[in-house]
Amino acid sequence: MKAKVLVVDDAAFMRMMIKDILTKNDYEVVAEAADGQQAVDLYKEHNPDLVTLDITMPEMDGITALKEIKSIDAEAKVIMCSAMGQQAMVIDAIQAGAKDFIVKPFQAERVLEAIGKTLG
Repeated sequence: MKAKVLVVDDAAFMRMMIKDILTKNDYEVVAEAADGQQAVDLYKEHNPDLVTLDITMPEMDGITALKEIKSIDAEAKVIMCSAMGQQAMVIDAIQAGAKDFIVKPFQAERVLEAIGKTLG
């Protein structure tokens, strides 16, 4: 059975890149969100196996969304996506329960490695 993934990024281009990597490698993208609040709502609706979550977004940032998702489902598997130079935020995210992080621009093998490790 394909793992279900929720892809969250305020940039449509970044969502498209991740979605492309995932679908080519037999993952199912069940939903996409452009901000943290949408991410939380869609998590409740779809209960995905994995979430890729951008750190910097309007409305609700990725770290706040991560904490919300973790409060709904303590077992949620979340991989944070960050731009270079966001190390402090990445540390916050890991402390808040993120399993791993990937850095933009995405490299397919790194994305797949992080997902493989996280879904283990």
